[in-house]
Amino acid sequence: MDDELKMKIKYLQLTGLEERWDDLIAECDKAHLSSPQFIRHIINALYEIRTQRARAARLSSAKIPEPWVMATYPFAKQPKINKRKIITIHDSLDYMTKKQNILLVGPTGVGKTGLGTAFLMHAIEAGHRGRFVFFPELIDELNKSIAAHKEDRILRAFATYDCLLIDELGYVDIEPAQVALFFRLMSMRHRTKTTIVTTNLGFQDWGTFLKNQQLTAALLDRLTENAHVVNMRNCTSLRPKAAYTDLATNLSDQP
Repeated sequence: MDDELKMKIKYLQLTGLEERWDDLIAECDKAHLSSPQFIRHIINALYEIRTQRARAARLSSAKIPEPWVMATYPFAKQPKINKRKIITIHDSLDYMTKKQNILLVGPTGVGKTGLGTAFLMHAIEAGHRGRFVFFPELIDELNKSIAAHKEDRILRAFATYDCLLIDELGYVDIEPAQVALFFRLMSMRHRTKTTIVTTNLGFQDWGTFLKNQQLTAALLDRLTENAHVVNMRNCTSLRPKAAYTDLATNLSDQP
């Protein structure tokens, strides 16, 4: 490739084409492609380069701790889950196209985060913008936004994600001002975006947790109006017993 062509490729912002140019030319020569076929081959290669980079960028910005996918979820260890229902929701992608929420309710260790992450990963693979955030982390960001008088900016940032996974709701205390901001966020996303929530709290416990019965009722109404509720309260823990044994041993050794 001569310097003039390199300059034109850079001007047209055809990122990735220059580095693959020689390989693409070799592939076309080997296949004896006609001029239209050659152009189609180049365009397809460029499209693939850009979509792969866009996918990588979406995954990076989603901040997913562990990239669970539905194909590897251990359904055999959780026979009480309606696998057919879960797979149907996942594969149809209705939860994204119809702006449906997903609420995963159950005790610690039963695989709520794994399922939620699988739904989030699938949405990202389909071209949607997503974000994973632990509920304590979200509350911390909201709390900092109050102190810095940047509530609107933080709320808009979280409200714009096509799919937002809020993990471990109910594991930290929450103040009235933070409850109000969380309610505003869910209201902003209501009917326009998909929100996935994992929680160890039954819906009857949300009022005690949020310390505001009226706001809790309104929040649950918004979250469950157009939602899939996955009850995992009778599921068994997927975490190895050895992990709990080691934890107990470590705690007993502390002074």
